[in-house]
Amino acid sequence: MSGTPMRSADPCSPADSTPPPWRGTRRLLFALLFAGTVALGVWAMFRILIVGGVSPLELIILGLFTITFGWITIAFWSAVIGFILTLTRRDPVALSRRRSVASPSGTRSRTVLAMPIHNEDVARVVAGLEATCRDLPNDAPERQIEAFILSDSTDDAIIADETAQVAALQARLARQCDVHYRHRNSNVGRKAGNLAEFCQRWGRRYDFMLVLDADSLMTGASIVSLIDAMQANPRLGLLQTVPIPVRQDSLFGRANQLAASLYAPMLAAGLSFWHADAANYFGHNAILRTRAFMESCGLPDLPGDPPLGGEILSHDFVEAALLRRAGWQVQMQTDLAGSYEEMPSHLLDFAKRDRRWVQGNLQHLRLLFGRGLHAMSRLHFLFGALAYIASLIWLGILAVSTADALTRALTEPNFFTSGAQLFPDWPLAPPPLIMPLLAGTLAMLLMPKVLGLILALRRRPAEFGGRSRLAASVLLEALFAMLIAPMMMIFHSRFVIGVLGGRTVAWDPQSREGRAVPWQEAWRHTWQATLVGLLWAVITWWYTPVFFWWLTPVWLGLLLSAPLVRWSSSLTLGHALRRAGLLLVPSETHPPVVLRELARQPAATGQASLVPPPEELPDEMPIQSFSAFDHQASRYTERHNTPARRRKVARKR
Repeated sequence: MSGTPMRSADPCSPADSTPPPWRGTRRLLFALLFAGTVALGVWAMFRILIVGGVSPLELIILGLFTITFGWITIAFWSAVIGFILTLTRRDPVALSRRRSVASPSGTRSRTVLAMPIHNEDVARVVAGLEATCRDLPNDAPERQIEAFILSDSTDDAIIADETAQVAALQARLARQCDVHYRHRNSNVGRKAGNLAEFCQRWGRRYDFMLVLDADSLMTGASIVSLIDAMQANPRLGLLQTVPIPVRQDSLFGRANQLAASLYAPMLAAGLSFWHADAANYFGHNAILRTRAFMESCGLPDLPGDPPLGGEILSHDFVEAALLRRAGWQVQMQTDLAGSYEEMPSHLLDFAKRDRRWVQGNLQHLRLLFGRGLHAMSRLHFLFGALAYIASLIWLGILAVSTADALTRALTEPNFFTSGAQLFPDWPLAPPPLIMPLLAGTLAMLLMPKVLGLILALRRRPAEFGGRSRLAASVLLEALFAMLIAPMMMIFHSRFVIGVLGGRTVAWDPQSREGRAVPWQEAWRHTWQATLVGLLWAVITWWYTPVFFWWLTPVWLGLLLSAPLVRWSSSLTLGHALRRAGLLLVPSETHPPVVLRELARQPAATGQASLVPPPEELPDEMPIQSFSAFDHQASRYTERHNTPARRRKVARKR
C-alpha cells in the first residue's frame, strides 16, 4: 500500500462552500426564546421576594436563581426544538429533510481509526477494535480504512500484553483491515499529546482521522457515513456523533443507558440547531479532517501551575474552538445510529470521572477571551464549566433559602415599626405566583424526558420492551435521577471548590467493569453527604416544618446516599430488571452485529509477530496561541475569504 496520502476533497479551503442556511436567524430565535423565558421566571421570583422588602439574603437568592433558571431554560428549549426536528425528520444544520449523503463520484480517501490507550484492559481494547474493523465494508476500494492503536501505557506487563494481542489481531484481520501499533515512552500531553505525536509522524498519510476511545465501538455503516459526509463538504473540519452507552448491567448503568438512548439524540438535535457549524467535540467517536486538525489544533500549555494551569486537560472543547477559529465547520451528526461507548458502572466511578472533567472544564474559563475565537466556542467553554458550577449554585440557593427561612422563623414579628404608630403594619401576602413558578420550573425540568418518551412511543416502542414497559422504565429512571441528584450536587460542589482551592487530580484510566460496591466503601464516600442531609432535615423540621417538606427531595436523597450507591451498583438487581423487561434499550433488544461480535471477544491465538507501523511522513503541528491571532494572515478565515481578498492574495503570491 502506498505511503502517500490519497487526497480527494481536501484541496479546498474551508470558505469555498455555502454556510448552513439561516445561521444567524436561528441563533437569534433561540436567544429570544431564552431571554423571554428567563425574564418571565426572574420577574415572577422578584415579585415573590419583593413583598415586604427584599433582604440581602433574598437578593442573593434572586441572583443565583437567575443563573440556574437560565441553565434549565437552555436545556428546555433545546429539547423542544430537537423534538420538533426529530419528529419532522429534519436535519438540524441543513434544516432539510434527512437524506443519506453519498460520497462524490470518483473521490478517493484514506481514513485512520486512531485509538489512544493508556494502561487499559487490553482484551477489551482489542475485541472492540476487531468488532469495529470486521464490520467495515469490503466493497469500497475508494475508501481505504486503517486502524492505529496508540499506546501511552506505562505498565510493562500491560505493554507486553498489548504487543502480543495486537500481533494476533493483525494476523486475524490481515485480509480485512491493516492494524498498526505504536507505543511511546512518555505520557506527555496525555491523550492530546498522544494524538499530536501520531499526527506529526503519520498524519500526512491520511485524509481523515476517526478518533476512538478504548471503550468506543462503531458500526461499519456509521464510519462510511462519516467519511462520505466529510468528502461531500470540503469545509467540514470535524463531525461529531452522539455515542450511546451500551453493555451496562448495574441499575446505575442501565438507568443512564436508557436516558442516553431516549434523550441524547433529541437534545443533540436541538443543540445542533443553534450551534449550526460551530458545534462541540466530545473527544471520541468523531471524524476530523487531518490536515485541518494538524494546522489548527496544536495545544499550548496554560500559564501557571495545575489545576488551572499547565496541560489542557479537556482538550476536545479547545480543539473544536481552534478548528472553528480557523474557519472550518464543526458539526454534529445527531441521527447516526451505530456509535457506542461504555461508561462507569456505579456512581462512585462516575463521580471520579466527573472530578477529572471538572478540572478540565474549569480551565476553559481562562480561554473565554482568547483572541479570534467564535462566539459559540466561548459559549461552549462557559457552559462546560457551568455544567459543574451549577451544582454549587444550586447548593448555594438551598443553603441561603434555608438561612432565610430560619431567620424568619426565629425572628419575632414586629407590626409596629414606629413609636407613634396607631395601626399595625400587617404582613402582605405574596402574589399567587409561587405555585405557577414552581410548576413551570418542574415542567421545564421534566419536559425533555416527556418529549423523549413521546418520540419512542411513536416510533420504536418495541425496541424498549413495549409501550407499558417503556413508560414504567421512564418513571423508574426519573425517580432514580431525582434521588441521586442531591448526592451529585454535593460531589460536584466539593470538586469545584477543590479545584478552585488548588487541588489537582491524576488523569488515570477509566474503570468500566461492573461491580457491586461494598457497604464499607459506599459509607466511606458518602457519610459526609448523609450527615448534611440528617442535620438539614432535623433543623428545618424543628424550626420551620413547612420548609422541611419543601426540602424533602434534597434531604431524602442525601440520607439515602450510601444505600443508593450500594443498590444502584448491584448487578443482581440490574439483571432482575432486565428479566422483567425494564430499562431495556435497543442495543439489547435488537443488538447490531458489531455488539454481538464484541460479546464473543476472541482470545489471542498463536505466536504472531508484531508488524511494524508504516513508513513515517513527518510534518509539523504548530502550537496555537490564545493571546494572538491574525485574521488577515489566516487563509482559513471565513469573514475575510471574499473574491476581492482572494484576488489580492493571488497577486501577492
